[in-house]
Amino acid sequence: MKLYLKGHDYRYAVEQILLTLFPKERPEYPGGPPQGERAEISLHRGKTYVTAVCRLHLGGRVHSGSARISRAALTDNLTENRLLQRIIKLSFYRAGMQAGIPKPVWGALTGIRPGKIVTAYLEKGMSEAAALSRFSREYDVSREKALLCLETARAGIRVKEGLTPKDICLYIGIPFCPSRCAYCSFVSLAVEKSMKLISPFLEALYKDIEATAKVVRELGLRVISVYIGGGTPTTLSARQLDELCAKLAKAFDLSALRDYTVEAGRPDTITKEKLEVICRHGVNRVSVNPQTMEDSVLEAIGRRHTAADIVKALEKVRMFSALTVNMDLIAGLPGDTPEGFGRSLDRVLGLSPENITVHTLSLKKGSRIMLEGAALPPAEDVGVMLKCAQEKLQSAGYAPYYLYRQKFISGGFENVGWAKSGFENLYNICIMEELCSIISMGGGASTKLVTGTGRIERIFAPKYSYEYISNIDKVISDKIKIKEFYDGLQS
Repeated sequence: MKLYLKGHDYRYAVEQILLTLFPKERPEYPGGPPQGERAEISLHRGKTYVTAVCRLHLGGRVHSGSARISRAALTDNLTENRLLQRIIKLSFYRAGMQAGIPKPVWGALTGIRPGKIVTAYLEKGMSEAAALSRFSREYDVSREKALLCLETARAGIRVKEGLTPKDICLYIGIPFCPSRCAYCSFVSLAVEKSMKLISPFLEALYKDIEATAKVVRELGLRVISVYIGGGTPTTLSARQLDELCAKLAKAFDLSALRDYTVEAGRPDTITKEKLEVICRHGVNRVSVNPQTMEDSVLEAIGRRHTAADIVKALEKVRMFSALTVNMDLIAGLPGDTPEGFGRSLDRVLGLSPENITVHTLSLKKGSRIMLEGAALPPAEDVGVMLKCAQEKLQSAGYAPYYLYRQKFISGGFENVGWAKSGFENLYNICIMEELCSIISMGGGASTKLVTGTGRIERIFAPKYSYEYISNIDKVISDKIKIKEFYDGLQS
């Protein structure tokens, strides 16, 4: 769609709402006078208000939408940029609604973390009822979605109240898997193609760990959560897992640790010996992720195991009482149906994991699903799957504790982590609600440095294993940015 901006250059905000309202459109910024089907989005700065106006030209008609914010609310650059982008998106959204565009599942919301908006309302002293009402009204969000955000906001606020400015989480990325799933675009390598990279990768990772730990010690930061993800970390051998966990324990002070997760997503990588190793090192949570319990769907996404293999793997995990379990399901996989998804959910509920994460399929560039054009369930069916999940999980005693959205997510829906009472995962809440810094090591790892003011800085490691290995000296030298960030908070 042709886009014309006047009085601002908030292209990213405009493109976000464009993608929400017109998923198949792509932005164009032509020169010359506005013409043809287009959106004209202007920003007017008055003495009292800043007003955004969108004029949407479609089918020979013009549809208008507007939104405004008090100039007094624009207290600093960060706040000004955030609020101006919000009214720009709202003006475009309202013009779209005037044009009769079907209402998106999440209304005018485009962000990854909608629950943070509700959290902000509550922290300003609003009652829950008032926060729900304002959230629904301002963003045109259904009460059902607003209630999901309220519950995740409660979980985030509980965690935030127990954090100190020195608290951090650690993430270690292990970018190897037994095979690559059809929906995946993560930078992970199938083991049969990359066995020779595992040893040099670990050698580089140990250097990364030492350098990171040195900075963490110098700054007096406190590690409250460790998450070893991927990829599939249990692709490593028992000896390699033992060595990795030992390196972490030696490098970091883990005495304040509140949870320690290892993703063991593939049942074909889970052995009793590996479980013994991680338990010996204090790991107290694993993810055993079927994604579906329908064998035909498992085959369609390239999994080399059956639903029965998942049950057998979980039986091994349950031999270790120290371990709690997360299980992932994905709504919208190729070949799945609402009935099949319901059967998968029932089987997972029958296994009684402490956490169940219900993802919606994200259509990622580079995934086999996108490259091959796999037939996917329509958005209506995905909605039925998610509604089924919410009803059954709530009936079974699970509550939502974190929620996030992604670009190109099927039907515009969301991903929700559900937990039995007392089993909420600290790391997931901290990263999704941006409550503390996440300091990362490993291939494709992203460090996110967080302040209480909302300012965030990121440090990225090379995505591919061989790039990570060959650039490990730069990865290590970049650790100085962590120190500079925290030193800057003191000045």
